Amino acid sequence: MARVRARFWDPTGRHYGLPTWPWRMAPPHLLTRRQLTAAGLRPGGQEVQGQVLWASRRYRARGGVRAAYLYDVRFALPKRTATARQRAALDKANAARRTCPDCSRDVGYVPRPDLGVCNDCAEGSAA
Repeated sequence: MARVRARFWDPTGRHYGLPTWPWRMAPPHLLTRRQLTAAGLRPGGQEVQGQVLWASRRYRARGGVRAAYLYDVRFALPKRTATARQRAALDKANAARRTCPDCSRDVGYVPRPDLGVCNDCAEGSAA
């Protein structure tokens, strides 16, 4: 197990081109994009600062190695928030997607593309 971790230990970036750490061994100031998002941050235009590599049996066809790119939290910026007009436009667009073209009511879900109508209208036409 220790040999696998040593395989991906390259904090200088000499071997992999980027500073590289094994799974769960990256410095605490480097976070993945998902971790930044969970903290309410975004990369803010910075380049990738490093990577975490780990062996994966699931991705054997791609060399068996997975990567997660890391960004420095010190250079991250707060996430942008949508304006009231943008949220209103999204609400309107989602309401249009949920509207059945046959019965013209908001059914609360997006009708299946293969049916094109809500479940009630699909059952009515099938009977």
